[in-house]
Amino acid sequence: MTTAGDALMPTYARYPLTLVRGAGLHVWDADGVAYLDLIGGLGALSLGHAHPRWVRAVTDAVSTIGLTSNLVTTEPQARLADRLAARTPVADARVFLCNSGAEANEALLKLVRKHALANRRPAIVALEGSFHGRTVAALAATGQPAKRAPFEPLVDWFRFVPPDDLSALDDALAPGDVGAVLLEPILGEGGVIPLAAEYLQGVRARCDASGALLAADEIQSGAGRCGRWLSIQAAGVRPDVVSLAKALGGGLPIGALVAPAHLSFRLGEHASTFGGGPVPSSAALAVLDTIDEENLLANVETMGRLLRTEVARLAPDGTLAEIRGAGLLLGFQVAAGIAAGDVVTALRGRGVLASTAGADVVRFTPPYTIAAAEVDEAAKALAAALEEVVR
Repeated sequence: MTTAGDALMPTYARYPLTLVRGAGLHVWDADGVAYLDLIGGLGALSLGHAHPRWVRAVTDAVSTIGLTSNLVTTEPQARLADRLAARTPVADARVFLCNSGAEANEALLKLVRKHALANRRPAIVALEGSFHGRTVAALAATGQPAKRAPFEPLVDWFRFVPPDDLSALDDALAPGDVGAVLLEPILGEGGVIPLAAEYLQGVRARCDASGALLAADEIQSGAGRCGRWLSIQAAGVRPDVVSLAKALGGGLPIGALVAPAHLSFRLGEHASTFGGGPVPSSAALAVLDTIDEENLLANVETMGRLLRTEVARLAPDGTLAEIRGAGLLLGFQVAAGIAAGDVVTALRGRGVLASTAGADVVRFTPPYTIAAAEVDEAAKALAAALEEVVR
């Protein structure tokens, strides 16, 4: 006989916690112990736990209409598509709604592949160290060989180049068979590594010159996570195609592909039973409304800068090699000889939940509603955890 949870496949290195309640930036475990939640659903919990506006929107939607299928349109779905098309810097935008970041990237890859094949340019360039999801095409596009290896051979569309290396990109484009360049403006799972603005601008110029599409995976860095709607906007770059998810739903599963009308899927080319259902669409609309009405993008930038400053000031000398990221997608690279996982464990002992992005990066992705007092608590806890691990 199994005990509670034993029937789950062992696919996650789970923390020894069972969480039962959340409010704002805090969660409580089954023993009543409180934690400051800087994981935030790995960046998905944009408004925190049980934000009143989000709760009202979801409750109203659940009690109004259930899943209808995409054989009809619902008002929340149509409104959300209009809002995303207006907000995302893609010309003459059309939106496909789905359930997750991996699904958004699968849809993106199908769309650019279709365009590439029509132009006899079947290859797609992706970046070493990137992460685009666990489904087959998204995994094949992921520039982390260890994640791909157990499932290979996968689809063979992809050509990998190092990030921030325009010469390598030139070499990859030289055969003239590349239909798209796919990138995360900030490599999330790859270590919270922002691509240089000059590199992103150079990629845009080379895509324009070669006729390739520029596809931006903004699953982790978009929807306001870095202080702008898309993180690539900080470089002044407009992508051709964008994938969104995580923070968009505020805690409910939703993803979106945004592309220009001339690239749009046609009848029967793609589908999703649950995609854009009235409940997750209502949740996403509440996220957008709250971001605008509470001026949360400004708070993301302000609190992100404060958190970086306070950690840099308080961290013991020699414990941090670099602080990376933008807004509230932050990676604290620990010095050689320190394991990020040990720091995360020490943080948990101090009532703070964080995640890792590789073996040497502690990652914070708190809700956009974080305040100065919580930033102070987070910075002090990280400094103390680093000191403990070094000792």
